[in-house]
This record gives sequence, structure tokens and C-alpha cells, in this order.
Amino acid sequence: MTQRRGGAGGERMIGTTDESRGLIVGDVSVECMVLDPAPCGAEFSLEELAGDDPLMLHNVHCAYRIADTDIPVLIQGPTGCGKEAFARAIHRVSRRAARPFVAVNCAAIPETLIESELFGYRSGAFTGARREGLRGRIAQSSGGTLFLDEIGDMPQALQSRLLRVLEEHQILPLGSDSACAVDLHVFAASHRNLREMIRCGAFREDLYYRLNGLTLELPALGVRTDKEQVIRAALPAAWRLEAGRIEPDALASLLAYPWPGNIRELRNVIRTAIAICDGGVVRQCDLPAQIVAARGAPSAAAPARRPGLLGSAERAALLRVIDVNRGNMSRAAVALGVSRNTLYRKMKRHGIERQTWRAGEAAESARLSAAPAG
Repeated sequence: MTQRRGGAGGERMIGTTDESRGLIVGDVSVECMVLDPAPCGAEFSLEELAGDDPLMLHNVHCAYRIADTDIPVLIQGPTGCGKEAFARAIHRVSRRAARPFVAVNCAAIPETLIESELFGYRSGAFTGARREGLRGRIAQSSGGTLFLDEIGDMPQALQSRLLRVLEEHQILPLGSDSACAVDLHVFAASHRNLREMIRCGAFREDLYYRLNGLTLELPALGVRTDKEQVIRAALPAAWRLEAGRIEPDALASLLAYPWPGNIRELRNVIRTAIAICDGGVVRQCDLPAQIVAARGAPSAAAPARRPGLLGSAERAALLRVIDVNRGNMSRAAVALGVSRNTLYRKMKRHGIERQTWRAGEAAESARLSAAPAG
């Protein structure tokens, strides 16, 4: 059975299952999953990134609605969950697709250089400056998309300058006395709780509200409802020069592992396993010890491990989605793709008190009551 996915370049084969060999993986009778090579560095569409997870499908629905606007987008989620890949996928379906997608990791650039990297400088602006000056990343992204990764790590002095750029759509390079107009669509991303940073005085509140025109929450791989689909899709994406196979036990270990490093960890594990395996077949011995151990642990220990890791991840995801929707449970339930009753049950299970969020519900009820009939 061959699975295909649509993308910008048409259909792409992502995996072939040989159903004639009779071993069982989950509910599917197979011996090995035969993997066809995918292009190196292949980019994924929004639909491919969403899979069948309800929260991701909601994110894709919202992404299409804002793709051709200049509404800023704040993408939040744990490290390694694919925030930049999601931003690039939105860029590719937008009217700006032919223009640059410029990514800046605010945590990776030294504080002494980030200002000149972002805003650029004129010749002679400071000692050691290039003779020809430098066109900053913001100017490079004009007409396209600017992606500010790890925005929570941007120095506070730069936060005020960025806020001014977003408000005025102009930049002033270092050493220049004339501003340049820029056409921006800004995406920002962070794995940190920016609201908590605001409360601690580490992030500007006015910049936060300027950046979060739309907030998209990407779930951890361990709590996605389509975890198996994501893992299967990652296998051929990592296969390089020739088709190979993965034994059912190895695939079962990948499915049992909670993936604290999310999709980044998954891809690295698959890439390494393919590189070190013998005879083009990935076996359990080709996987890291912690992945094999996660499946092979005694069943009595499994319940204690799962709530500790996956439970805390689900609780964090619930809190963040409720917070983004300002305590409105109806909107939070829609964002999560569940009913309100299911949301309340999950809140109770994780010890999340409704009392904390009732102000948001009351405000929404008052708004609806005040709305004119008909």
C-alpha cells in the first residue's frame, strides 16, 4: 500500500508498506515498512505539518486566513516542535512567497551584534564596520517575511527599537540620519512563557501585544493525537540515497518513546539510525538506548512514567491555550478540537481550577448579552 501526500510540487510518495509478509505492527499486518527516498531538504506543506491533530488543523485553518495579510503571528510551543517550519509553510502559500523569508535567531546572535544585524549600518558607523555598510535583516525581509525566533531572548533595549519599527514600518540603520520604509510581515516564535516574562519585567508588554495579532500554539510531539502518523512521515523524509526498511520492533520502539525533544529529536534519531544500520535495515540495536528502554520498561513502571512526562506536557498545553484565549473556555475548546465538557474533564484531571479563568468567561457572556438580537 503506497501513501501519498500533496505538496507544492504535486504528489510525493512518503512510504510503501509491504502487506504480504504477515507480521504485526499495531493494527497493521506487515513485516517491514519499505521506505522510498524523499528529496534531501524537502519542505513540507501546511497540511503535511498538521497531519490529523485537531490543534494543528485549527492552526492551519487560521494560517490560511492570515497568510495574505500583514497581521503579525506569534508561534509558541516547546523547543523542536517545528515553529520555523510552520512559519516557512505559511510564507510559501502567501502572496509574498516569491520574496525572501529571513530568519533571525535572537538567542544565537551576540547582544553586541544583534542591533547591527537587524537594523544594518552605514559606512563608517563604528570602528570595524564594513566600508560598504551592511543591509540589515529587517531590510532584507522587506516585501517578504521576517521570522524572529526565540524572541524572548531579545535584549530589552532592542525590544523598544523593534516596537518602533513595527509601528512605523521604517528602520533607521546605525550611522544614518534618514529612515528607510519597509514592507513587513513579521512572525515571532518562542518556547518561553512570554506573559510570565512580562510579569517579571523581562519582556515588554507593548511589544507582546504588537507581535501577537494571531497566536498559534504548536503541541509537543508526545501529546499529538497523530503521533504515529508524524513518525511514519518522518522516516522517508530522512532516507537519502536508496530505499531501506525498518523492522517492526524498531518502529514500535519509536512509537512508544515520548519524544521530549519533539520533531527535531525524531529527525536526528532517524537520520543517525539510517546512517549506522547494516544492510539497509534499521533494527532496535540502531536506536539510542533511551528509546529502546522506553518500550522495554516493566509494565508496572509505565503508568508512573507516562503521567509524569506526557501528563505535564498536556497540562502545560491546556494552560497555554486557555491563557491565549483569555480564559474563554468555548474558544479554548474549539482551538483544542474538543468539546467544553472534555476540556473541563481534562482541567479537573490536571488540577486546573476554573475559578482562575472565570473572568474571561464572564466577559464573553456579557459581550454576548449586550449584542443586539438578530
